[in-house]
Amino acid sequence: MAEGNDLSDWFRSIPLISRYWFAASVCLPVLGSFGLIPMRLLLLLYEPIVYNFQIWRPVTALFFYPISPMTGFSYLINLYFLYNYSTRLETGIFDRRPADYLFMLIFCWLLLVIAGFMVPLVLLMNPMIMTVLYVWAQLNRDMIVSFFFGTQFKAMYLPWVLMAFNFITRGGWKEELVGILVGHAYFFLAFKYPQDFGGQTILNTPQILYNYLPNVQGGVSGFGQAPASRRPVNQEDNDGPRRRHNWGQGNVLG
Repeated sequence: MAEGNDLSDWFRSIPLISRYWFAASVCLPVLGSFGLIPMRLLLLLYEPIVYNFQIWRPVTALFFYPISPMTGFSYLINLYFLYNYSTRLETGIFDRRPADYLFMLIFCWLLLVIAGFMVPLVLLMNPMIMTVLYVWAQLNRDMIVSFFFGTQFKAMYLPWVLMAFNFITRGGWKEELVGILVGHAYFFLAFKYPQDFGGQTILNTPQILYNYLPNVQGGVSGFGQAPASRRPVNQEDNDGPRRRHNWGQGNVLG
């Protein structure tokens, strides 16, 4: 009984958005592996979506992963990275801002769906996790992280190391590369363009998400921080503060 309580307590301790993402990424593959839902209906395929109006496929392709003796290890690795880095983002730069984090995931998911039709990709779990990992790595680029066999390097290299690792272990790299490119697109539009190039904030969270997921007041600040601007200080900056979105700042994970 205590073990059950420990498991439920751990699950409830996961931040809201990451919790539902993690749960869907467990339930849907399990249902598919037991044959309760036909796997062929869960893949991202253009013709069934457009001509047969199977509009659920872009969503199920995000959460589904075929579980077999050949893919079981990769699936568990995916769950580990999903839990680890989605939780770090949601309790870090997006701390107490669930609507903003959900909007980031929706934006990246839409880009992945478009890229999935072009590449093509039938599953979006791998690239979506890589997208989240890439954004976290850029926000914590100088942090030293550990990988398999005790190797250590800066966090900004982690997505590329993971892509190389997946290429060696299972011969895949397209999904990881697409995830990196989508993550870079979000990071550039959300952070680099407003800060380093003085542009306006392009990605604004819709009000409807705030209506359902309002910002949480109070608490302790999370980990991670927005990258510092590299723009030189000019006369306009000296005359007064520029209007810029305040992303907040926290402590680096370690």
